[in-house]
This record gives sequence, C-alpha cells and structure tokens, in this order.
Amino acid sequence: MNNFFMRVEQKTGVDFEEIMALANAISHANFQDERQVRKIVRKVGRLAKRDVTKEMEDRIVASILQNGEQLDMSAIERMMK
Repeated sequence: MNNFFMRVEQKTGVDFEEIMALANAISHANFQDERQVRKIVRKVGRLAKRDVTKEMEDRIVASILQNGEQLDMSAIERMMK
C-alpha cells in the first residue's frame, strides 16, 4: 500500500478500499453530469463523516458544473477537512 494512502487512512479513519473506490469513481466521472457530481460529493461527505447540507451540496455541485472543475486528491482532501 502506498505511504500516501496509509497516511490518509490513518488521518481520516477511512478504509483503503473506500479511498480507492472514491479515486476510481473520480477518475472515471463525467464532471458535466450533475447526478455523478452529486453522488461523488455525497460519498466524500460520508467518508469524511461530515454532514453535507442540501444547500452546501448544491453550491459545490454548481461550482463544479459551472467552472468545469475536476476533482483531484488535493480537492478531496480539502473537502474532507
């Protein structure tokens, strides 16, 4: 297992397989598809053990769709804090 993922797992308490499933979902996601973006935002919130209100989800999704932003590991890490 990669040291980076081990540190993330230790820091967040998120299982390695869940991290890899999220990374896989992100790498294959169409960030112009609102349903896919919402699913990823919810999954990140769940993994981070954070309540993502409907309003917050709407803002994040709108930002990603409007700006065409792609999520990378640093963006995920910021969302998990």
